[in-house]
Amino acid sequence: MADRMLQFPHVQQHQPDKRAVPERREDFNEIYRSFSVQAAELQSSRCSQCGVPFCSIHCPLSNDIPDWLKLTAEGRLEEAYEVSSATNNFPEICGRICPQDRLCEGNCVIEKGFESVTIGAVERFITDHAFEAGWVRPIRPHLERDRSVAIVGAGPGGLAAAEQLRKRGYRVHVYDRYDRIGGLMIYGIPGFKLEKEIVTRRHTLLEQGGIVFHLGRGIGDVDDDETIAFSTLRARHDAVLIATGVYKSRDMGGPGVGLPGIVKAIDYLTASNRRSLGDVVPDFDSGLLDASGKHVVVIGGGDTAMDCVRTAVRQGAASVKCLYRRDRANMPGSLREVKNAEDEGVDFVWLAAPEAFLGDNTVPGSVRAVRAVRMKLGLPDATGRQSVDAVENSGFTLPADLVIKALGFDPEPLPTLWGEPALEVSRWGTLKVGHTSFMTSLPGVFGAGDIVRGASLVVWAIRDGRDAAASMHRWLQENAQESAQESARVNTQAAAE
Repeated sequence: MADRMLQFPHVQQHQPDKRAVPERREDFNEIYRSFSVQAAELQSSRCSQCGVPFCSIHCPLSNDIPDWLKLTAEGRLEEAYEVSSATNNFPEICGRICPQDRLCEGNCVIEKGFESVTIGAVERFITDHAFEAGWVRPIRPHLERDRSVAIVGAGPGGLAAAEQLRKRGYRVHVYDRYDRIGGLMIYGIPGFKLEKEIVTRRHTLLEQGGIVFHLGRGIGDVDDDETIAFSTLRARHDAVLIATGVYKSRDMGGPGVGLPGIVKAIDYLTASNRRSLGDVVPDFDSGLLDASGKHVVVIGGGDTAMDCVRTAVRQGAASVKCLYRRDRANMPGSLREVKNAEDEGVDFVWLAAPEAFLGDNTVPGSVRAVRAVRMKLGLPDATGRQSVDAVENSGFTLPADLVIKALGFDPEPLPTLWGEPALEVSRWGTLKVGHTSFMTSLPGVFGAGDIVRGASLVVWAIRDGRDAAASMHRWLQENAQESAQESARVNTQAAAE
């Protein structure tokens, strides 16, 4: 079937069709339509089957991309799903939200005149089709072990680890302070990028596989109605994985920064997503976290900022501007998302940074404008990224009824919150773990995902969760052997006496 591959000189790159801008501005449904079987096969046939697959090398999960592209091109979709899911717990999610333009597709070896293979959309198609065909089945371990593990955090890293450990037969309990699984996938990422039933579908599947979820119950330093003490958790389970993610929003200074109407991105996105899920959200109903009819300014340039500006458009904002201190080429977010935002009417104010927030005397205490200054790029620093400096006498003012700070996230102080000072953290507040063991300073307690590496991509959290699960399995096996040897020694000594 080799003639079905290497079709890139004859078949143009094609992404799934997008819904029309006027239509998609009105709702939170995904903007990309799904590939047909024929379209997926045709796009997969563009793969050059190169000897050194840079797409796989630059995928954090080292997905066997050329293999499942070839199987898709040949119409062997069930096999393609088996290969795709062998290295990725949630390929249908990664296919939707990974920045393929910076990872697999961005490193495709096909010459740019012919353009890269459409990897992400095919990845999404394969698993969506597998669900429809009934090929995706709950976990059925070959053996049941009498040891249990606790996963703290039901985000992508925790869920990936939970699935891997359940496959090995462990009794897996997942604890999360929120009432739904998914972490930022459910409350941070808007539906136009990831519809919520995609996440809840996985929830059902994991529960059917025997994973037990304890939702709406956080971890703390005492046992009460809302929290479980971390010490209780350790006593209850044979091993613990901390995969809480990072939720502490980075802040900024400047005159007027405390004015009402200046909000955190996580609060804004959570309110919108909860509203879409049918929850009652008082801060949305009051208008505090609703952009309808407002002039909105979002500060930041990452994917969270893109989520905020595109959400504001759908809420009916009067205008939406993204204020970013660097230029387009230096945006940390996906350029594909920038293009989608521009298409939907977002105005990007490049090379600009806020210096003050102005209130309105007619509405005491409410933000009404952002005073900003133009920036210029300087010489690269040690990391290779250019410095930014303010341009003298370049101030200007943007009207703003709602200002959203999308400046990134830092770890919460877990040792303090959980009453566990022996849990070591780095100077950035992330957990210190062994590079290969994933174990923290506490025996039997492991860490994975953003709480270890800092705010990063979903695909990296999945990778860390899988690696941590493998390390936990090794540790549990070694610990069981040591316990058995110690028990045998004690029994032998008792018999001799």
